[in-house]
Amino acid sequence: MLRRMLVPLLFGLTGAAILIGLGVWQVERLAWKEAVLADIDARIVAAPVDLPETIDRARDSYLPVRVVGRFTGEHVDVLVSRKQIGAGVRVIEVFETGAAPGGRRVLVDRGFVTDEMRAAPRVSGEAVVVGNLHWPDEVDGYTPPPDATTGLWFARDADAIASALRTEPTFIVAREPTGGEIEPMPVDTSAIPNDHLQYAITWFSLAAVWLGMTVYLLWRIRQRTV
Repeated sequence: MLRRMLVPLLFGLTGAAILIGLGVWQVERLAWKEAVLADIDARIVAAPVDLPETIDRARDSYLPVRVVGRFTGEHVDVLVSRKQIGAGVRVIEVFETGAAPGGRRVLVDRGFVTDEMRAAPRVSGEAVVVGNLHWPDEVDGYTPPPDATTGLWFARDADAIASALRTEPTFIVAREPTGGEIEPMPVDTSAIPNDHLQYAITWFSLAAVWLGMTVYLLWRIRQRTV
């Protein structure tokens, strides 16, 4: 009987060990991701600095910056919906740095306006913008192109918007009001996935089921040999 039970026992213990190992790995990944998110959160709210002369997206992502200049009025509207508010748009506008025309042309995500307020006049001109450098990853194979009729965009594609508005692909998300009825939508870490806890629970649950099935199989084998 012991010989007949040995192979299922080894198979069950090996499978459970693998599943438990995967669960432990996900717990370790959870701790790593939480540390990364904490670092990003601290970086987001740090004191703003001048806009770097040379932008490195890997190095400067989430960097808080302060720029002085003026909004030119050139903009695109990106369709967005907010809970308990409804449909609206993010206003992405050209910002020219410096005291006079001829400075750097960058993009500023000024924030949200409701669909009803989209046609209302917007305050442009001289401004000081405090925000974070960010390059949203919102485009996939299902993202439609901008609507030529309504002028709406369906994702914040920094490179495509920069090309359309003739700016450098430097993208600043305002964290303080920039004027008018536009409500800032600052950068945060809520959109960064962190599913490692759920994965860990899944692997540990599978390990428990695997062990339960192994015990049941061994019981069946024992019953047949009694």
